[in-house]
Amino acid sequence: MGFHQNASDGVSQRVNSPRFSGPMTRRAHSFKRGNAGGNSHSNGGGKGTGGFDPHYEIDVHLNSPRSEIGGSPVSGDGFDGILERKQPQQVNQRFHGGVVKNQSKKHVGSAVLDLGLRERKKLGHWMFFLFCGVCLFLGVLKICATGWFGSAIDRIGSNQDFSYPHNTHLNEMDKRAHDYGYREEGNDVERTLMMVASGVVNSQKSMAENSDIWSKPNSENFTQCIDQPRIHKKLDSRTNGYILINANGGLNQMRFGICDMVAIAKVMKATLVLPSLDHTSYWADDSDFKDLFDWQHFIEALKDVVHIVETLPPDYAGIEPFTKTPISWSKVSYYKTEIVPLLKQYKVIYFTHTDSRLANNGLPPTIQKLRCRVNYQALKYSTLIEELGNTLVSRMREGGNRYIALHLRYEKDMLSFTGCSHNLTAEEDEELRTMRYEVSHWKEKEINGTERRLLGGCPLTPRETSLLLKGLGFPSSTRIYLVAGEAYGNGSMQYLMNDYPNIFSHSTLSTEEELRPFKNHQNRLAGLDYVVALQSDMFLYTFDGNMAKAVQGHRRFENFKKTINPDKMNFVKLVDDLEAGKITWKKFSSKVKKLHKDRVGAPYLRESGEFPKLEESFYANPLPGCICEAATTTTTTTAKR
Repeated sequence: MGFHQNASDGVSQRVNSPRFSGPMTRRAHSFKRGNAGGNSHSNGGGKGTGGFDPHYEIDVHLNSPRSEIGGSPVSGDGFDGILERKQPQQVNQRFHGGVVKNQSKKHVGSAVLDLGLRERKKLGHWMFFLFCGVCLFLGVLKICATGWFGSAIDRIGSNQDFSYPHNTHLNEMDKRAHDYGYREEGNDVERTLMMVASGVVNSQKSMAENSDIWSKPNSENFTQCIDQPRIHKKLDSRTNGYILINANGGLNQMRFGICDMVAIAKVMKATLVLPSLDHTSYWADDSDFKDLFDWQHFIEALKDVVHIVETLPPDYAGIEPFTKTPISWSKVSYYKTEIVPLLKQYKVIYFTHTDSRLANNGLPPTIQKLRCRVNYQALKYSTLIEELGNTLVSRMREGGNRYIALHLRYEKDMLSFTGCSHNLTAEEDEELRTMRYEVSHWKEKEINGTERRLLGGCPLTPRETSLLLKGLGFPSSTRIYLVAGEAYGNGSMQYLMNDYPNIFSHSTLSTEEELRPFKNHQNRLAGLDYVVALQSDMFLYTFDGNMAKAVQGHRRFENFKKTINPDKMNFVKLVDDLEAGKITWKKFSSKVKKLHKDRVGAPYLRESGEFPKLEESFYANPLPGCICEAATTTTTTTAKR
């Protein structure tokens, strides 16, 4: 739950609510004392008791802190000295140019004068203490309003956090964006596009524009370095044989596998046949390589590096391929010593799997650079995907806006695979557990989701994601492109959409006609999201899956565009402390900013591990290998993700 602190200086501090517009106290009109001589008038100097002179007349208590006797300052003997110098019946006093007369009729002032000297002194002291007490009370009240009770006040205004009630136009925008967000009906899409074009959702963009929350990390000493040298060995026209592959997994896992297979074909001096894709994964997408990628560009971009053909030549079409599953995380030596002899023997070899078949580290520099050339230059999405992707980017930037691409990996398959069910119902948790047991190739079945979450192994929930964005300082007007499928759980998106109503997706930004070629093709939609995420002003991912790895690595390669990698383990502890009332919102936000100060996608060397699975993915961070430090720099930035 978010909290908002809205303290101001001075007496006009708002104390009851951030929305309360009145001051805490009312200030009396100031009085300027006259400094001319002879401020006191004698009895004969007045205008008489029956009327008033041009100066208004008021009765004052002699013990008032604002009173003066005879225009003289209060002497060191205090109120006793004043009383000794008073006239028996009449006391004349000039107050802001007006004459104050204390006449001899009975009133409260006469009652005070009738008291004894000791009693009058005591009464004066009590009045002084009372005045000081009131001042002290008001001061304490101000401190409580902004400090001790701040979290309670913030809780009152949490639903209005980052909203601006004086802007009724914005409130209308929030409601409309909430009504239209994440829907697929044609009318809703049209109205959403009208909202984007009209600039209704842009009313507060200046707040975020002027903040450093959008600033990219410093990368001035780093540059891309994957181009072939001017003088290089020409590609040998001879080949050791042909490699057939079936790229398995989702879009980005297949993408990584294809990059590895091109590099392996280079190592083996083999010819790669245009890859076939997995149609049996969770998404069951029947799209082929030509549907997802510009296949002609793929072959042309790599023609000087490795042989790639569309299909097997007729002379080899009748050969039964030798089937082989390469060992995961292998080095170049494995393919040269164990696979090349098989290829030479059988002429055609079929790799059943492509995922993680090359190590992240310990490969020749030429092979690492080739992997990046394939990933960032050769694997260009099809014209259909690229054009609509660029159209969606333009719509997100309508009116000069910036936007966040949020990879909210809170989908059913991921939650089931990881065993994470925080904030879900018992029925939903059981549904995820059942699915996990039904998928035979998921090896881990019994999972302690609570423990895994505390270790940072779960995707952030939509609610936790909202708290992260608010903690980092993004206002509710921030535009968000959702890079994900349908979030799992009844009403799970409600909290995020309430806090950030300007959430869009390919479904809400596209027309029905534009999305028709993508219907029931999850890999094509994933490619569409990839294009929009790559060009975003900030990329935030809530789980370190293949999409997160692919996009963040590409953004590093493209001059280190800002990418937030949440410290999930420490962040969820802060969330739990906030919900338990152990820390205030102000403290929470401060800790969130500090926690992610060095996790914005800045350059740092890829982290190795004791085992390949513990290493940082080459495709998540192609430094070193594809990004080089300028020669003028002697040290490497070690900023965290």
